[in-house]
Amino acid sequence: MCWTAKSFVRGLSFSVKYYPKDNHLQALCLCTKTKLNKCHILDWSRSPWNSAMPPGRILSWRLFSCKEGTKDLCKMEKITSITASELLYKDLLKSEQENWNKVSRSYKAMTKRIKEKIEELHNKYTLHLESPRIRFGGNVYFEENGYIFCSKADDDKGNVHMLFSTEDMGFSGAYIKRIRISPDERYLATSLQSENSEEATCVIMKLGDIPFVEEVIPNVFSFEWATNDVLYYTSQKNLKCQNVFMTTFTNEKYTKLVYTEQDARFFVDIYCTKDRRFLTINSNSKTTSEVWLIDCRHPFKLPVLVQARTKGVIYHVEHRNNELYILTSYGEPAEYKLMKASVASTGMENWQLVYALEEKTKLIDLEMFRDHCIMFLQKAGYLYLNVIAFVSHSVQSIQLPPWACAFELESHPEHASSTCYFQLTSPVHPPRRFAYSFKENNLIEQAAEEVPIIMNCHTTRLLAKSKDETLVPITVFHNVNSKELRRKPLLVHVYGAYGIDLNMSFKEEKLMLIEEGWILAYCHVRGGGELGLRWHKDGCQHNKLKGLHDLKACITLLHELEFSQPKYTALTAASAGGVLAGAICNSNPELIRAMVLQAPFVDVLNTMMKTHLPLSIEEQEEWGNPLADEKCMKYIKNYCPYHNIKPQCYPSVFITAYENDQRVPLTGILRYVQKLRKATLDHASRTRKKGKIRISQIYGLH
Repeated sequence: MCWTAKSFVRGLSFSVKYYPKDNHLQALCLCTKTKLNKCHILDWSRSPWNSAMPPGRILSWRLFSCKEGTKDLCKMEKITSITASELLYKDLLKSEQENWNKVSRSYKAMTKRIKEKIEELHNKYTLHLESPRIRFGGNVYFEENGYIFCSKADDDKGNVHMLFSTEDMGFSGAYIKRIRISPDERYLATSLQSENSEEATCVIMKLGDIPFVEEVIPNVFSFEWATNDVLYYTSQKNLKCQNVFMTTFTNEKYTKLVYTEQDARFFVDIYCTKDRRFLTINSNSKTTSEVWLIDCRHPFKLPVLVQARTKGVIYHVEHRNNELYILTSYGEPAEYKLMKASVASTGMENWQLVYALEEKTKLIDLEMFRDHCIMFLQKAGYLYLNVIAFVSHSVQSIQLPPWACAFELESHPEHASSTCYFQLTSPVHPPRRFAYSFKENNLIEQAAEEVPIIMNCHTTRLLAKSKDETLVPITVFHNVNSKELRRKPLLVHVYGAYGIDLNMSFKEEKLMLIEEGWILAYCHVRGGGELGLRWHKDGCQHNKLKGLHDLKACITLLHELEFSQPKYTALTAASAGGVLAGAICNSNPELIRAMVLQAPFVDVLNTMMKTHLPLSIEEQEEWGNPLADEKCMKYIKNYCPYHNIKPQCYPSVFITAYENDQRVPLTGILRYVQKLRKATLDHASRTRKKGKIRISQIYGLH
């Protein structure tokens, strides 16, 4: 996708906590149980918002590693403390690894069966999906299994020309994240990322009869061609991007720093407008943004500011017919609107309204074409396609099939394209291909004979009344043939942070659970983005407890409606979703029988008090600043999972973590598991002692 609005709508910033499917850092499994229960190991993959963002992205989370070169480390007492901490960490890690090796033996047969079933479903439903195609002039570029190919757009014989191979170029084990073609198709720039690294390498290929590597640039996040031989890119360090560079491929090659972001809360990326008139430098925090323009006709001129950042105002720009089209939260209500302004007068005072979203409507994505704009919207749990015609000034709204919960653009459509292709899906419905034709003014489902249609799954949308009377959406899936749903196992999903929606795209393991009689429930609590920007705002900082109340109301309603019952209910969450999952595990453990967490964020207070961590300052807009505000400190402490562990009967807990995770470090998770296990054992010990006392009193034993 070419427009930065997509990356922002899909992620809001680079520090959203999220883990991708394709990240295979060494996984560790941490279990704490008073009684060993069966546990399904479930995959959690990335949200559709973050396809334009890096893994992490969701995408996206926090970096917890310390800054380099801290002078205090020279002090002996600091060295001693760090050594002791490292020893404790190693002891905890070794203990948990031994514990898992012992426990996991009983899961081997079940794990084998699950893997075989998932592989069978994968081959059945996703084998024939093609890689995204990028059409550029008369050529089509695409990537498959670490290779980049080129073919003629009108070639029906399947002739392709290989341009790049990760293995042949010495990047074995890396995967291709992004491809950009220069306007004259003389150069190809691609970014490569290894499975255990956050940082990508940009490789520039000189195309021709025999393509060869022109240059390799390390630690690159985003990049765009301004002209045939001028490339702009952002450098990434410690999960942050704050510098924009320009490099030339002319006879006199040179690289120049063109922009630096001074505010640690802001993350910088770059995108080209669809018509390639402007390159945009976008500096975004979680609540505020600022855009600078570089005219691609004059790539060596200094960037021009569109509108100075205004606290709480998000905006992103596209270009059409010498006008900027601005997607922004400016004005009331503070939800996304499409506005426009002349390129000559870009200030906020000149912005004119083109289209405003209805209340409680979520903008999922937006795609600009030469004479049209397509908005993918979500309202009351259903997806809509709104088509804005710039020439006739008309708006057509089309409700998409009711089973659809997520969408994905199928390719990078050309600016002048007359058709927009996309796929619709749900957690239990494989992708189905659709096309909207601007000429015919209609929506067409493409033939997909090779993909069977799921007929045995029922989708239910509910509203749970939270503590403050707010109605919270729930999406429920179950097998239509299931009887006595009250006796079926229930898996509840939650996230509730950063304005990010729950991942509702197709996953083979979700369909497997449905076929085996499970009920799946997705709780769209405040803090997420399912009902727009205000829904996120109502669940962040001093409103975090609202998300906890929402989750409790959702689970309670599910049980009241006899979608399972507490003894058959499991709760699953990843990363920042671990905050609400861990909190309800402390406050209402009787609601669930088991909890599955993946790389969970479980110690909010201690993390937010360590401002030397690279992203702590940025994340104050989500969690607050406990160092500067005592009320904020008390509020965070009131819900923080780690700080509220107490001796009581807890659900069975299954945690997966990553040994080399920069975003959610293993040390915090190990401390959480250690404290949780101790509290569980303390409670069990007290219960046994009370039981003995009662028995002795009954039988007169002293």
